[in-house]
Amino acid sequence: MVWVEQFLVKYPELSVFLAISIGYLIGGVRLGGFSLGPVTGSLFAGILIGQVAEVPIAGMAKSFLFLLFLFGIGYSVGPQFLQALKRDGMKPVLLAVVVCTTGLLVAIVVAKTLGLDPGFAAGLLSGSLTESPAMGTATEAINALPLPEADRAQFVAHIAVADAVCYIFGALGVILFCSVAGPRLLRIDLAAEALKLEQELGITRTAAGVSSAWHRFELRAYRIAENAPIVGVSMVSAEKQFPEHRLFIQRLRKGSMIVEAAPEVIISAGDVVAVSGARETLVQVLGPRAEEVEDRELLDMPVSTADVLLTSPEIGGRTLADVAKLGWAHSLYLRGITRGGNDIPLAPGVTVERGDIIRLVGPEAVVSYAAKQIGSTVAPTTSTDFFVLGLAIFLGGLVGVVVAFPIGDIRISLSTSVGTLLAGLLVGHLRTRFPLFGRIPDAAVSLMTALGLASFVAMTGLHAGPVFLSAVTEAGIGLLLGGMVVTLVPMIVGLYFGRYVLGMNPILLLGGLAGAQTMTAGMAAVQDRSGSTVAVLGYTPAVPIGHILLTTWGTVIVSAIAG
Repeated sequence: MVWVEQFLVKYPELSVFLAISIGYLIGGVRLGGFSLGPVTGSLFAGILIGQVAEVPIAGMAKSFLFLLFLFGIGYSVGPQFLQALKRDGMKPVLLAVVVCTTGLLVAIVVAKTLGLDPGFAAGLLSGSLTESPAMGTATEAINALPLPEADRAQFVAHIAVADAVCYIFGALGVILFCSVAGPRLLRIDLAAEALKLEQELGITRTAAGVSSAWHRFELRAYRIAENAPIVGVSMVSAEKQFPEHRLFIQRLRKGSMIVEAAPEVIISAGDVVAVSGARETLVQVLGPRAEEVEDRELLDMPVSTADVLLTSPEIGGRTLADVAKLGWAHSLYLRGITRGGNDIPLAPGVTVERGDIIRLVGPEAVVSYAAKQIGSTVAPTTSTDFFVLGLAIFLGGLVGVVVAFPIGDIRISLSTSVGTLLAGLLVGHLRTRFPLFGRIPDAAVSLMTALGLASFVAMTGLHAGPVFLSAVTEAGIGLLLGGMVVTLVPMIVGLYFGRYVLGMNPILLLGGLAGAQTMTAGMAAVQDRSGSTVAVLGYTPAVPIGHILLTTWGTVIVSAIAG
């Protein structure tokens, strides 16, 4: 054991990687539907290793990784942030503001009642409200306090201790409240309410992993008879004979030649036309009027799939039913919508927003033209714009240091952490207007956020490990009970505020509560018990607000308790 201790102390960088590895192992263990997750697992792993060796941790390394994480989070939620402040998304946004603000106020009251120091108070907040990034902003705020170095180091260690004590109930409390207690307090049947909302939006429910053999839209080939009414007319005129059915001629065969669709092409008797449209329309309208033939070469059209970033203000905010009526949407198929990394259910009543990733499928030319109307095609890239990345973090941190605002008798600076988060938010938003600006591959963003936070939390755990047991003894059972209060009160306040003040749909309300606490597992629990994915529509507008406010609260609570 002496050799192990000496090795871990001599090579602290390896200790961090060991903590991350063990953390992901611990975080992946599931008890029922609950797991700690890799971040909290890394915290516990760091604390565990800290019992064996007092590993030295470089403050600059912690800050570097944490700033990368914050920029990645801001970059990810940036495209949705401003849209979350508009239209129907305003209700989940207000809900998130109320929940987060209530959580801060309750945490301050509990911390002062228990006589907690700034470190314990910050960990109480970050653990109970399940926002580990608040540990980083709180650490920065503590390091800026005019106190002896030993006191600041102790307070920073206390953050991890309190977070570890409070997080388990914080996470489990949100999951159980959103999926069990909340529905009971509202006296609703989750499954019935979800089905009702799906019907209002026009969502057709299918079992996971199961797809229908029936295709709503098809491409079929028909031979034109000599007495057909479209003989001698152009393709455009032929299509106008059935305007209410939205049938479109994609191409035709003239003898041995295949001719692509064009307004000037005249249809002749004996031609074979490839027509796209709703299956029932093709069967009922064209079936009795034309001879359907098998022509593989004609029907073997080039079809493309494209992910398009929605940037057009004319499209954003409209329902899928409205967009489907636009001229360039002819022959276009919608395969999926992703918003803030979450899949959005497809239904005529669902609204698309700027920043959404729209997956289109259809004839190559149609998809290409439609992509230009919607926004910009998201072409795969492996290169990161490090110029924008580095400069944005620098300028964001600079603004965080310079900008300060008064709260009562306290003057609070944004801090480099919050400044970097806002910089990521700005860059993420700007890419919805200028898609080639500051491009960072999704895989790179995922690495920044996952490794950045896990490393920071692991190092925080390593720092807190040697004093963990004594600190828990000092804080006592009051810290655990206080954390339960900080977790539950905001959820209860948010539940009744959202239902009876904002008048939110119960399913969207529960999804919004999970988003306000940035607890994806809470939303997943609602989806599981309701048998529907529709709760994500309440979660996505609330989660960016939760990330920003709860992260900022780390600075605020330290200033409030220390002041």
